[in-house]
Amino acid sequence: MHAHAPNHFKFRPFFGLTVAIALSGCAIGPDYFRPASTLPEPAAAVATAQVPVNPTWWTLFGDAELNALVDQTLAANQDLQAAIARLEAAEAANREAGADYLPRLGLEASTGRSKSSGETYNGRKQGGAEYDSNRVAATLSYELDLWGRIRRSNEAARAEALASRFGRDSLRLALVGQVANEYLNLRSLDGQLDVTAQTLDSRKQALKIVQARLNAGSASDLELAQAESALNGAQAQWSQLHRLRALSESQIGLLSGQPGLKIGATGLDKLPLPPTPPAGLPSALLEARPDIRQAEERLVAANARIGVAKAAYYPTISLTGLFGSESMALSNLFTGGAGIWSAAAGLTMPIFDAGRTGARVDQASALQKEALANYRKAVQTAFKEVNDAIVGLREYSEEEAAWSAQVGASQRALDLAQKRYASGYSGYMDVLDAQRTLNNAQLLHLASRKSRLGAAVDLFKALGGGWVAG
Repeated sequence: MHAHAPNHFKFRPFFGLTVAIALSGCAIGPDYFRPASTLPEPAAAVATAQVPVNPTWWTLFGDAELNALVDQTLAANQDLQAAIARLEAAEAANREAGADYLPRLGLEASTGRSKSSGETYNGRKQGGAEYDSNRVAATLSYELDLWGRIRRSNEAARAEALASRFGRDSLRLALVGQVANEYLNLRSLDGQLDVTAQTLDSRKQALKIVQARLNAGSASDLELAQAESALNGAQAQWSQLHRLRALSESQIGLLSGQPGLKIGATGLDKLPLPPTPPAGLPSALLEARPDIRQAEERLVAANARIGVAKAAYYPTISLTGLFGSESMALSNLFTGGAGIWSAAAGLTMPIFDAGRTGARVDQASALQKEALANYRKAVQTAFKEVNDAIVGLREYSEEEAAWSAQVGASQRALDLAQKRYASGYSGYMDVLDAQRTLNNAQLLHLASRKSRLGAAVDLFKALGGGWVAG
């Protein structure tokens, strides 16, 4: 047993040397560098600024029910659960790729009985024989990563795992934005229902006045028909808004994983407007967007796979080893003379593969170009969405102020029209026109406020989250 030890230890320096060579080798293929920015110069100049991000940006609306719906969505939405499962699979694939850095150790054991032929050339000289064979051995196999194939594979696997993580974060951001926007839509419909209820009351009262005037002989059947038509229109408007609210409520239930969800009615006036972003903030927060980071990690992975494909041009060197015991008799399996060992280095190298390796390199290079285009598009889209959201926030603010002023003026016009009609100074059409104008102004005012709040949600999403107000 000891007689074999020196040869076994001679293998160790050889193994250590080859490992050192492998670790010091260069990785084939291009190293990754972040592409140059395609954004306008002022934006690119501040894109690396460190700006604090508020991960719970929806809380800036100050609505406890919205906060609860978002929490429920993050806990129970099935699309998000699927994204989490994909992330777990990607992380497991990354761990699997990392295992190639280390040797594979195994244990094999076998026992059997064999009989050799007595009719072969050797068998006729030696006679047939029956014998037992018992074997126990530890095995080792290891691929030297001289050209960086394993390193590039691991680089790609790590990037894919990160891309899955950012994909989950991107879906999470989109889901929260959907819930917030749908919640704002629901509250806008609540406000519109409240306005329509007031309009219904007003037109019911107007119908009573017209009926009384008709009975007194101071109104016509035409005025009665106009009053009835206006009331019926308001009732149809109420039914339509009630249907839309039910659909909105159902959509929130789907997003938050709560089928049959019921949400109490309230208005948009309870929701405060979030703070206005400081100047220069959009560009500074672009890098926080998970979809941009996901696109970049996919570019990293595609870049690394070029190296994996190119490594096939070079020889693969593998080390194998075995150390154990073999004996005909089980009782002699672990005696000194039963020891066995082997050590080998193998090399394989392609000579002619009809262009397969070159085709794979071309495929990897083309996929890298596609990933680069997708990354640049993600950055440009993010910049556009941020600017659009800021424009919307500013313009909707001015629009809401204008509609608010019109609501006040329309209310005064209706009061005057009703007084003039009651005094006989004007016809009922003036009252109807004033009612329609007020109703439309109130609904448009609610729509503009909802759009203004929605623009704030869009800005949060476009920035990859909120900002921490200074």
